[in-house]
Amino acid sequence: MLAQERLDGLLDRFAEIEARMSSNPDPATYVRLSRDYADLEPVVAMIREVRLAMADLAGAEEMLADPGSDKEMRELAEMERAELVERVEELSQKLRMALLPKDAADAGSAILEVRAGTGGDEAALFAGDLFRMYQRYAESRGWKVEVLSASEGEAGGYKEVIASVEGNGVFARLKFESGVHRVQRVPATESGGRIHTSAATVAVLPEAQEVDIEIRPEDIRIDTMRASGAGGQHVNTTDSAVRITHMPSGIVVTSAEKSQHQNRAKAMTVLRARLYEMGREKAANERSEARRGQVGSGDRSERIRTYNFPQGRVTDHRIGLTLYKLDQIITGEALDEVIGPLITERQAALLSADADGAQ
Repeated sequence: MLAQERLDGLLDRFAEIEARMSSNPDPATYVRLSRDYADLEPVVAMIREVRLAMADLAGAEEMLADPGSDKEMRELAEMERAELVERVEELSQKLRMALLPKDAADAGSAILEVRAGTGGDEAALFAGDLFRMYQRYAESRGWKVEVLSASEGEAGGYKEVIASVEGNGVFARLKFESGVHRVQRVPATESGGRIHTSAATVAVLPEAQEVDIEIRPEDIRIDTMRASGAGGQHVNTTDSAVRITHMPSGIVVTSAEKSQHQNRAKAMTVLRARLYEMGREKAANERSEARRGQVGSGDRSERIRTYNFPQGRVTDHRIGLTLYKLDQIITGEALDEVIGPLITERQAALLSADADGAQ
């Protein structure tokens, strides 16, 4: 059963947010209130729908209990009652799902970082394959991908590529991609046809807004430098590259595109995301038992998935899922068939924990 006191509290909170938004708050407060409003609005609509169905059910049961009701009316009330019992249960289950603890960053955009791991040139090529997989997946969902910085591998692919992925619900869909991705295949450079194992790491960070993270000017050092590269047209002849060092945390971010102004903005975006994630990880570690779900912690050192090209197989080790759809997954076309079960597994774990806590 749903705790009615909790539902009443949510309705009161929603009314309070509406009142505060209409009282002309300062811009930063309005942004925070708007986020809370957007989070609560569908839940409040669901609460009202559940309560309306429960009221209808109570009316049908009252008619059945009325000794003055004729046979025809009682039969109609019995049919209506059966339908309403099913509807109340269905709506209540949806409401339980909506009331599960949410990651505050789920609705927003994300910073995607893909880095070559063990395996030399083949690892860089695989990192490139993974990044293109996410690019195509993002495209299919109408998200915008912008490369913030990239270091290409000598044989192709990427040693490292960092991009922003903008859209609704990006972090919610991609956050379980963080970890070590392993590939088993015959490299193009391998003349003997031997299968090699290489790896790349993926990190998905929630994109932080200025209202989320305050970076004090005195806490950062900004250096400009000449970009380095393979030579020729790839090397900037002006000091446009930017390196930002956040001294309290030791985080260093660089961006080396043509415009110094754009480089500074891109580097600050990545720095905000990393500081935001650092704060989230600290909070998560303080409640580590709740953090460890069945789909893993999102630790970047955790091996999460294997892409076996000879067998056309993709295995996600966290939930024991194996799909023989490697071609469709690596192009992003069937990536949802991996992401969907991960999200479902996490929701099931949260529902179970919520049920245990209610007992």
